[in-house]
Amino acid sequence: MGAKSEVQVRKRGDSPLEPPSGYESEISNFLAWVQLERGLSKNTIESYESDLIQCAIFLKEKGAGNWQSVSLDQVSTWISSLTLGGYAVASLARKLSALRMLARYLVSEGNLESDFTELLSNPKKGRFLPHALSIEEMEKFLNSPDLNTVQGKRDRAIFELMYGSGLRVSEVSSVLANAIDLDDGFARIFGKGAKERIVPVGGQAVLAIRNYLHGGRPHLAKEKSGGELFLSKRGTPISRKMIWVLVKDYARRAGIEKNLTPHGLRHSFATHLLMGGADVRAVQEMLGHADIGTTQIYTHVESQRLQDEHANFHPLAQKSENVN
Repeated sequence: MGAKSEVQVRKRGDSPLEPPSGYESEISNFLAWVQLERGLSKNTIESYESDLIQCAIFLKEKGAGNWQSVSLDQVSTWISSLTLGGYAVASLARKLSALRMLARYLVSEGNLESDFTELLSNPKKGRFLPHALSIEEMEKFLNSPDLNTVQGKRDRAIFELMYGSGLRVSEVSSVLANAIDLDDGFARIFGKGAKERIVPVGGQAVLAIRNYLHGGRPHLAKEKSGGELFLSKRGTPISRKMIWVLVKDYARRAGIEKNLTPHGLRHSFATHLLMGGADVRAVQEMLGHADIGTTQIYTHVESQRLQDEHANFHPLAQKSENVN
């Protein structure tokens, strides 16, 4: 019972999403099970939680009142909608993995007669070209928070740090205030596998963070607050899910039509650096990629942009289709 209640309390953190009626208890019990029996990391469990709630909301809208009434066609429609929504193959694979694990758990517990994911095929793996904002779009996005408000100061500082230093959403949500040296312009970050790296913090991010530290964080901090830099309204560390919601909300306010996510800010950081002539090895180090091949995805983005520019504006490229 202790594990289940712990998951339920965590689930009602900063996330605005709640599982619909008919789905809640199974998701909660499943999360407690993977926490105790499978020993999955906190980040993985939170990702599974978000994935399953997203799926449950979709299935409820399609007429399935609970997991027992879910059909293969409804799940396939959900996967298709994610594909059309621009989700990366890795994200699709994780979401499907969470759903498969839940279905098998429900079957093993006797709460489901058959596994509705059994006939689903895994998304094909391959490299994808990440979506990045243009520099003009990024400026609109960064300028969208209202700096006359406490929350606006915080959100501007979050976005400037994510874009200016290429941080993962999990890194920016957990970064400590004393891990950032604003005078020298660098931050000490603990990334995947608790690997430490030093990243530069640009001038605009320094200004935004100083503004937040002087006129934002003191209004959010409570007696129970820890050393995390970015706090929620309750004084607790801001969650990854809330940052995801904020990115979506401010992108809408800025009139950005692209499917912007927190990882899209990281994509934009890397792409804009390479556009400016940065060395791919330096970008790899700043991103914290163990494999240079992961970073080289961004070189393909820039190559494609240059090809598009050539095709659109070079006079001979425009006339090539008329050559016999």
